[in-house]
Amino acid sequence: MYDSFDGPGATAARFTGLPVTGERRLSATLAEVTLADGQVVMVKRGEGDGAAQAEAAGLRWLADVGTVRIPAVHGQDGQWLVTERVATGPPTTDAAERFGRDLAALHATGAPAFGAAPPGGPEDAYIGLAPMRNVTGPDWPHWYAEHRVLPYLRRAVDDGTVRGPEASVIERVCERLPELAGPAEPPARLHGDLWNGNVLWGADGHVWLIDPAAHGGHRETDLAMLHLFGCPHLDRVLVGYQEAAPLAAGWSERIGLHQLFPLLVHTVLFGRGYAGQAMAAAEAALRS
Repeated sequence: MYDSFDGPGATAARFTGLPVTGERRLSATLAEVTLADGQVVMVKRGEGDGAAQAEAAGLRWLADVGTVRIPAVHGQDGQWLVTERVATGPPTTDAAERFGRDLAALHATGAPAFGAAPPGGPEDAYIGLAPMRNVTGPDWPHWYAEHRVLPYLRRAVDDGTVRGPEASVIERVCERLPELAGPAEPPARLHGDLWNGNVLWGADGHVWLIDPAAHGGHRETDLAMLHLFGCPHLDRVLVGYQEAAPLAAGWSERIGLHQLFPLLVHTVLFGRGYAGQAMAAAEAALRS
């Protein structure tokens, strides 16, 4: 339950400086709050130490470059995050192609290194409810294995959700990553948790992105996340992306490789059901 003294309404008033006229709870951690000027803001309670700080830093980092639409951050403290509310509409092919071009432009703005946290963001961040460390590395294959795949594989093995022989297959993928990863690319500015639930189709005809796990990474990882859980008009998103920044040859065969990370995160969070998908992605990567 929210604390009655410093709940969503009080938090919104504190960060915006405006009186609150309404409040609607959407979940245990999220509320819509209406302000006296008619503006509606989203108030979210972080579910881990540093979660609100990490999300706010990621939103600002993605918004700074002016490519994909990102909700404005009104304020953040150790527990709460207050952001602009996005009015949504139906998905359209025009918005999808525009999103593809905008996402390519976002990626192209780059990051200081693979694993780099957004400015002001903590090293110990989150992807959804799972801890995620933003530790830098000199090249993508070794960094991806060490800081994205193996930490979640080890935890899944310890929890009994991935079995020993299965872990060996994923470990072989990690060993072969330098040859499986495709041409080397510079670090891209990633959303980092780009599944369909974090893609909002705005009433303004643009796609907006929320709830990032932003960091420096490989641009194919964001696209693999869109493929993993589906996205309206994904074919048109890819058309727009390829027009703006063509992907390296063989990118579609590497989708499973990039999906290993989110699938293992889901295995850790939600159990054995996702282990089979992680195994399928690993086996597909080894066959590519």
